Amino acid sequence: MRKFLLKLATFFGVGLSPKAPGTVATVATIPLVLLLNWAGPFVYMAATITITILGILAAQAYEDQKGGHDHSEIVIDEVAGFLIAMIWLPMTWQAILIGFVLFRLLDITKPLFIGYLDKKIQGGLGVMIDDVAAGIVVSLIMQFLYSHTNWLGSQVLVG
Repeated sequence: MRKFLLKLATFFGVGLSPKAPGTVATVATIPLVLLLNWAGPFVYMAATITITILGILAAQAYEDQKGGHDHSEIVIDEVAGFLIAMIWLPMTWQAILIGFVLFRLLDITKPLFIGYLDKKIQGGLGVMIDDVAAGIVVSLIMQFLYSHTNWLGSQVLVG
Protein backbone atom coordinates (compact mmCIF):
# COMPACT_ATOMS: atom_id res chain seq x y z
CA MET A 1 0.00 0.00 0.00
CA ARG A 2 2.86 2.38 0.81
CA LYS A 3 4.36 1.91 -2.64
CA PHE A 4 0.99 2.75 -4.23
CA LEU A 5 0.63 5.88 -2.06
CA LEU A 6 4.11 7.10 -3.04
CA LYS A 7 3.23 6.68 -6.73
CA LEU A 8 -0.14 8.35 -6.20
CA ALA A 9 1.53 11.35 -4.52
CA THR A 10 3.31 12.11 -7.82
CA PHE A 11 0.21 11.11 -9.84
CA PHE A 12 2.13 8.12 -11.15
CA GLY A 13 5.22 10.11 -12.16
CA VAL A 14 3.57 13.25 -13.55
CA GLY A 15 4.96 15.26 -10.63
CA LEU A 16 8.50 14.37 -11.66
CA SER A 17 8.19 16.80 -14.58
CA PRO A 18 11.27 19.06 -14.49
CA LYS A 19 9.20 22.19 -15.23
CA ALA A 20 5.90 23.30 -13.69
CA PRO A 21 4.86 19.92 -12.23
CA GLY A 22 1.66 21.39 -10.76
CA THR A 23 0.57 22.79 -14.10
CA VAL A 24 1.51 19.55 -15.88
CA ALA A 25 -0.51 17.59 -13.32
CA THR A 26 -3.53 19.84 -13.81
CA VAL A 27 -3.34 19.27 -17.58
CA ALA A 28 -2.97 15.52 -16.94
CA THR A 29 -6.15 15.64 -14.85
CA ILE A 30 -8.31 16.90 -17.75
CA PRO A 31 -8.90 13.38 -19.19
CA LEU A 32 -9.86 12.18 -15.70
CA VAL A 33 -12.33 15.08 -15.35
CA LEU A 34 -13.88 14.15 -18.71
CA LEU A 35 -14.05 10.45 -17.84
CA LEU A 36 -15.60 11.02 -14.43
CA ASN A 37 -18.07 13.54 -15.87
CA TRP A 38 -19.11 10.94 -18.42
CA ALA A 39 -19.54 8.37 -15.62
CA GLY A 40 -22.06 10.60 -13.86
CA PRO A 41 -22.26 12.87 -10.83
CA PHE A 42 -22.28 10.17 -8.16
CA VAL A 43 -19.21 8.43 -9.57
CA TYR A 44 -17.52 11.82 -10.00
CA MET A 45 -18.22 12.77 -6.37
CA ALA A 46 -17.17 9.38 -4.98
CA ALA A 47 -13.94 9.39 -7.00
CA THR A 48 -13.13 12.98 -5.97
CA ILE A 49 -13.68 12.23 -2.27
CA THR A 50 -11.63 9.03 -2.55
CA ILE A 51 -8.77 10.77 -4.37
CA THR A 52 -8.77 13.57 -1.80
CA ILE A 53 -8.63 11.17 1.17
CA LEU A 54 -6.02 8.96 -0.49
CA GLY A 55 -4.14 12.15 -1.46
CA ILE A 56 -3.80 13.14 2.19
CA LEU A 57 -2.38 9.69 2.97
CA ALA A 58 -0.15 9.75 -0.11
CA ALA A 59 1.26 13.20 0.63
CA GLN A 60 1.94 12.18 4.22
CA ALA A 61 3.68 8.98 3.09
CA TYR A 62 5.80 10.98 0.64
CA GLU A 63 6.77 13.52 3.29
CA ASP A 64 7.58 10.73 5.76
CA GLN A 65 9.91 9.13 3.23
CA LYS A 66 11.57 12.31 1.90
CA GLY A 67 11.37 14.65 4.89
CA GLY A 68 10.35 18.28 4.55
CA HIS A 69 6.96 19.63 3.53
CA ASP A 70 5.01 19.96 0.28
CA HIS A 71 7.63 18.78 -2.21
CA SER A 72 7.05 20.06 -5.73
CA GLU A 73 6.78 16.52 -7.06
CA ILE A 74 3.69 15.88 -4.90
CA VAL A 75 0.89 16.75 -7.33
CA ILE A 76 -2.05 14.68 -6.13
CA ASP A 77 -3.22 17.90 -4.47
CA GLU A 78 -3.55 19.56 -7.89
CA VAL A 79 -5.46 16.54 -9.16
CA ALA A 80 -7.97 16.68 -6.29
CA GLY A 81 -8.24 20.46 -6.44
CA PHE A 82 -8.96 20.53 -10.17
CA LEU A 83 -11.50 17.72 -9.85
CA ILE A 84 -13.28 19.81 -7.21
CA ALA A 85 -13.07 22.93 -9.39
CA MET A 86 -14.77 21.21 -12.34
CA ILE A 87 -17.58 19.43 -10.54
CA TRP A 88 -21.16 19.79 -11.87
CA LEU A 89 -20.11 21.78 -14.90
CA PRO A 90 -20.64 21.33 -18.63
CA MET A 91 -17.64 19.74 -20.28
CA THR A 92 -17.00 22.39 -22.90
CA TRP A 93 -13.63 23.69 -24.00
CA GLN A 94 -14.56 27.06 -22.49
CA ALA A 95 -15.35 25.54 -19.07
CA ILE A 96 -12.15 23.50 -19.07
CA LEU A 97 -10.02 26.48 -20.12
CA ILE A 98 -11.55 28.94 -17.65
CA GLY A 99 -11.49 26.36 -14.85
CA PHE A 100 -7.87 25.52 -15.60
CA VAL A 101 -6.74 29.16 -15.64
CA LEU A 102 -8.66 30.08 -12.47
CA PHE A 103 -7.45 27.00 -10.60
CA ARG A 104 -3.80 27.53 -11.52
CA LEU A 105 -4.06 31.24 -10.67
CA LEU A 106 -5.47 30.54 -7.20
CA ASP A 107 -3.13 27.60 -6.60
CA ILE A 108 -0.05 29.64 -7.48
CA THR A 109 -0.97 32.97 -5.83
CA LYS A 110 -2.81 31.48 -2.82
CA PRO A 111 -4.93 34.55 -2.07
CA LEU A 112 -6.95 35.13 1.10
CA PHE A 113 -7.42 32.15 3.37
CA ILE A 114 -5.83 29.74 0.86
CA GLY A 115 -2.35 31.05 1.71
CA TYR A 116 -3.15 30.92 5.42
CA LEU A 117 -4.12 27.24 5.15
CA ASP A 118 -0.98 26.54 3.13
CA LYS A 119 1.27 28.04 5.82
CA LYS A 120 -0.49 26.85 8.97
CA ILE A 121 -1.41 23.21 8.34
CA GLN A 122 1.37 20.65 8.12
CA GLY A 123 1.61 17.05 6.94
CA GLY A 124 -0.44 15.38 4.25
CA LEU A 125 -3.52 17.40 5.13
CA GLY A 126 -1.49 20.59 4.80
CA VAL A 127 -0.31 19.58 1.34
CA MET A 128 -3.87 18.94 0.19
CA ILE A 129 -5.90 21.61 1.98
CA ASP A 130 -4.82 24.69 0.00
CA ASP A 131 -5.58 23.00 -3.32
CA VAL A 132 -8.91 21.71 -2.03
CA ALA A 133 -9.74 25.26 -0.89
CA ALA A 134 -8.66 26.68 -4.27
CA GLY A 135 -10.81 24.05 -6.00
CA ILE A 136 -13.84 24.99 -3.89
CA VAL A 137 -13.39 28.71 -4.63
CA VAL A 138 -12.97 28.03 -8.35
CA SER A 139 -16.01 25.74 -8.32
CA LEU A 140 -18.12 28.50 -6.76
CA ILE A 141 -16.90 31.00 -9.36
CA MET A 142 -17.54 28.51 -12.16
CA GLN A 143 -21.05 27.73 -10.88
CA PHE A 144 -21.80 31.45 -10.87
CA LEU A 145 -20.47 31.81 -14.43
CA TYR A 146 -22.47 28.76 -15.55
CA SER A 147 -25.75 30.05 -14.10
CA HIS A 148 -25.36 33.76 -14.93
CA THR A 149 -23.40 33.93 -18.20
CA ASN A 150 -22.84 31.96 -21.38
CA TRP A 151 -19.05 32.10 -20.97
CA LEU A 152 -18.79 28.35 -20.42
CA GLY A 153 -20.48 27.55 -23.71
CA SER A 154 -23.24 25.00 -24.01
CA GLN A 155 -22.86 21.30 -23.62
CA VAL A 156 -24.20 18.98 -26.26
CA LEU A 157 -26.15 16.23 -24.55
CA VAL A 158 -25.81 12.77 -26.02
CA GLY A 159 -27.76 9.64 -25.41
